[in-house]
Amino acid sequence: MSPLNLTEQAQELRNLAHEFEALRDRVRGVSYTPGTDALRQIGPLLLATQDLTATLLVRLGALANSPYTRTPGSHASLECLSSLVLASTQTGNNLAHALHANPLEGAPFPGYRADNASDRVARHATAIPRMTGHLNDAAHQLDLSATGCRYVATGITSDLADTHDQATPERQTAGPALSPAQSDALKALSAGEGKLYESPRRGLGVTRVVTRDGTRVSIATFRALVKRRLVTADTSTSLWHGQKITITGDGQRALAQQRPAAAPAAVAAPVSTAPSLAQKARR
Repeated sequence: MSPLNLTEQAQELRNLAHEFEALRDRVRGVSYTPGTDALRQIGPLLLATQDLTATLLVRLGALANSPYTRTPGSHASLECLSSLVLASTQTGNNLAHALHANPLEGAPFPGYRADNASDRVARHATAIPRMTGHLNDAAHQLDLSATGCRYVATGITSDLADTHDQATPERQTAGPALSPAQSDALKALSAGEGKLYESPRRGLGVTRVVTRDGTRVSIATFRALVKRRLVTADTSTSLWHGQKITITGDGQRALAQQRPAAAPAAVAAPVSTAPSLAQKARR
């Protein structure tokens, strides 16, 4: 069995949205006379709705039984498709109610009075508002189905793009290189025990960074590292007591990139097997 092509599935849902919209327009524009004519006009709309519901159910089953379920965000798409199956089914239910409200003509049982013209006019006058209401509800459900299909198609495309970006980290830019001051600050903070303090000086709060080895880190350098998401400070602690500074994963990677590659081992000078001059002199 060939693997499911999610790009094609997204396109199929967009095509299905067009079909729901086309059927919605047919329902809104249907013209009928109560009785046999209404059955002839509304009946095909009900059959078309059932076909679209079956197609929607096939799409849901294909996605629910595919590796797509392991994609982050797929649960919302599947839940939406499931609700669209319900909306499409309710469309058929509304059309069925419209047919049920339609007054059909036929002969009564023997002994019962047959309807005359005035009776038929009264029955039609009662049925038409009810049928119109059911048809309007059906058109609304079809509109929801079309919108939902497009929503899920867009969601699948977005999920695929996110997964592709996560699977290809080489496409992500590493950002500008660290300045010497930033590099020194990261090295000092990587030893741990770095803290951010605010101490009173001349009546004003002065924020400073303290490192384990006493390396001077300006507050401007620290803020630049925070902006690049290379370090974080524990804001749950007061600045008066000191907020612990932690290097993030990005900071560790940036620091690793700053380390020079290990120099190749020095090639040992070959040991000469020739006799030395002193040995020659003693001969």
